[in-house]
Amino acid sequence: MPKKNKKQAYIDAFRASSPYINAHRGRTFVLMFGGEAVADASFATLVHDVATLNSLGIRLVLVHGARPQIEARLRERGADFRYVNGLRVTDDPALACVKEAAGRVRVEIEALLSMGLANTPMSGARIRVTSGNFVTAQPLGVRDGVDYCHTGEVRRVDTAAIRRHIDAGDIVLLSPLGYSPTGEVFNLSAEDVASATAVALRADKLLFLVEGAGVRDARRRLIEQLTPEQAERLLATRSNLPEAIASHLASAIYACRSGVARAHLIDRSVDGALLQELFTRDGSGTMVTDMRYETMRQASIDDVGGILELIKPLEDDGILVRRSRERLEMEIAYFHVIERDGMIIGCAALYPFPQDQVGELACVAIHPEYRGGGRGDTLLGHIERSAKSRNIVRLFVLTTRTAHWFRERGFVPGDIKSLPVKRLELYNYQRNSKIFIKILD
Repeated sequence: MPKKNKKQAYIDAFRASSPYINAHRGRTFVLMFGGEAVADASFATLVHDVATLNSLGIRLVLVHGARPQIEARLRERGADFRYVNGLRVTDDPALACVKEAAGRVRVEIEALLSMGLANTPMSGARIRVTSGNFVTAQPLGVRDGVDYCHTGEVRRVDTAAIRRHIDAGDIVLLSPLGYSPTGEVFNLSAEDVASATAVALRADKLLFLVEGAGVRDARRRLIEQLTPEQAERLLATRSNLPEAIASHLASAIYACRSGVARAHLIDRSVDGALLQELFTRDGSGTMVTDMRYETMRQASIDDVGGILELIKPLEDDGILVRRSRERLEMEIAYFHVIERDGMIIGCAALYPFPQDQVGELACVAIHPEYRGGGRGDTLLGHIERSAKSRNIVRLFVLTTRTAHWFRERGFVPGDIKSLPVKRLELYNYQRNSKIFIKILD
């Protein structure tokens, strides 16, 4: 790629990320990653990305796992380890290995976050990391005849203490350990610590860095977004989901239904996947949320800037008639938009002529990056339903370059004489637009 194009691509990407930088500043994110990520040679790069999030004003709680490190220590000592229903049975020898492994992993993470060498991504970072007994736990006890010994579950999270630290700009680092009021230590699931902490903090995001390719459909395509209901159906019908992915998805459902705005499952093996998920519109993982991520709605005055940005390239190419901001503000009530995560990616206008029971479809536009996904058809259907609700029986459109698109959707060539009188008076003979008409059923 030529040097100039590389610079422009960087500038474009930086500008595209700026809405997310603004949106995420001051927000609380809980990020969970397993011991596999810590053991990976690329873990330092992930830590650099975490440092970037901290520098952008994101309030961070990190939760690390340590399963492979614990198992390595058990093997070194020749100790037995077993899992029942996905949970480790933590006897006395196993608990000693858990403490040792979790402590070592925590120190490694703190050391990486403390780096400040020149000519590295961590240069000048000066990040404060806080760890402590923020999680109170209780034993799982005996379940279905199995005594889980020192394996526990989260009982309470000290949110007041965590907030004090993240308000001060510290990163809070939580290990998969919990403590009881009687001084006992319990081995916890990092996933449970993360989800319980996110719920207790009412976090804006819960982020799971997962092992494997993430949540995929039956054709191995990444599923970008799910509601909790859709995620539940997926768990119920897809028996071939990897166990870890299914567990993370269940935790995401729980978190979203307990007050966390959005939960994300991100493939941690993809370089930069965390930043891509947070600072690009389409992300890199699967998001579970009750919030509508892409909506179609009536436009408001606040949408004028987004619509102008969307239609400007089409105006420059002569595909659409140029509209001034003043005109668009006056006519905004006629517009409908598709909004995706705060960005206007589609629009269309319906100008009614009630005395003739006719409506003009105008200014149809879909952002180039979102064409081919059926949004144009969805937008047209929305306009047609809106027209019918106003007793409009016939739509017409004037176009110079997109005649085939409208013809493929039931519009037929019309004559200039078929236009309502008021619209005929405004017809631009120099532009010489073709007229297409559709009778609404």
